Amino acid sequence: MKEDLPGKAPTRPRRVGMISLGCPKNRVDTEIMLGRLEAEGYELTQSLDAADTIIVNTCAFIDEAKQESIDTILEVAARKGDGLERLVVAGCMVNRYAEQLAREIPEIDVFLGLDDLREVGDLVHLGAAAPSPSRSEMVFDESDARRLTTPGYAYLKVAEGCNNPCTFCAIPQWRGRFRSRSIASLVTEARELVDRGAREVCLVAQDTTRYGEDLGLGRHGLLRLVEALLAGCDAPWIRFLYAYPSTLDRELLQLMGEEERFCSYLDIPLQHSHPEVLKVMRRAGNESQYLELLDSARALVPEIWLRSTFIVGFPNETEEHSRHLERFVEKASLDHVGAFVYSPEEGTPSAELDSVSTRRVAEERRARLLELQRPISLGRREKLVGEDLEVLVEGVCEETEHLLEGRHQGMAPGIDGRLLLAKGQCAPGELARVKIVEAYADDLVGHILTPSDSSPSRSVVACK
Repeated sequence: MKEDLPGKAPTRPRRVGMISLGCPKNRVDTEIMLGRLEAEGYELTQSLDAADTIIVNTCAFIDEAKQESIDTILEVAARKGDGLERLVVAGCMVNRYAEQLAREIPEIDVFLGLDDLREVGDLVHLGAAAPSPSRSEMVFDESDARRLTTPGYAYLKVAEGCNNPCTFCAIPQWRGRFRSRSIASLVTEARELVDRGAREVCLVAQDTTRYGEDLGLGRHGLLRLVEALLAGCDAPWIRFLYAYPSTLDRELLQLMGEEERFCSYLDIPLQHSHPEVLKVMRRAGNESQYLELLDSARALVPEIWLRSTFIVGFPNETEEHSRHLERFVEKASLDHVGAFVYSPEEGTPSAELDSVSTRRVAEERRARLLELQRPISLGRREKLVGEDLEVLVEGVCEETEHLLEGRHQGMAPGIDGRLLLAKGQCAPGELARVKIVEAYADDLVGHILTPSDSSPSRSVVACK
């Protein structure tokens, strides 16, 4: 470490702004940093123009995420000397690329690795040099103060790291081996999140369905956790992201079908359908097993909403492989589909393979797959028109103050489109009954039927 000004401490707390990039797990890390900074007397600001210190919490998952992180760092670096005194880079790119970032972007003043969250206040003050590449080893828990940044819902990180051998993924290189938190710890934090206004508690990890294996809970670890959460906290909605096909517990789906508070939603990234591609990916399962799993989920949870993501342009993926995936998506009839162009990640087995589709071909395959999915998604949404649903209202629509927006149980935060609310009133962060009046491939439109029973601390907002 090095002192900011030798022998002279700041006379006031710095005004800190935060930019959080990447996945929900990163979001939790951001909230822990914000909670620690607030507890230590730093002034937090949402205005980057007002901040004299900006922290960029980075993502290093795929090329697009890394480029977004680098572009954001450069944009912030351009503010140096114009009110901005200190640029702090945190998160996944620090554990993976800190030395390279330090060489190429000298405007970075401080580096915060994944295991440095508790020291964020001291490191913002004193500075920290770029560390060598390393794997995270720590697990943060309910003892770490968090400043929530999500309206009406909160992510609950149940585990860190990953043990899966997927050949395309470098996450274990910096997030480390899979390690679970205790059930008691998670129930305690879930209670606190609900007490602070969370109507939905969303369980996240790199492989959430493997939760508890390292604690001796076997294949039923996530089931035991959800049962404990249902019994031990009052969250109206409990959701989990993400499911690995070979570790998904059928008894968990049975519980989902029985418990109204356990959201009827399953995000199960399958990545591909062709056996040759899955073999090279080192992904368990095959097309028939995947279809059987989806059918089983629908049988156990009749109202379930299903999401999956796929990789196109994987090394040695042929046109026939791509067409096979398209036929699978038609058969699977998923409610939500995401697709990513393959990104070769250094240090992974797939990056050593020679045959990679051109970016243009991969983008064409991605566009074709998503276009194929649109009428499937639209068909499921159209069935909701005329129905009354419980909806979590998240706030005013970004595009216009005349609309609110929210989600029903079949929509996870930030990835499954929006439910635009054209009439009625509700406090952001509360649940309301909503009548669905229009459906589109990506979004829904509804009218609020019942006003929220908002707490005094929340202001009711009306659609105009």
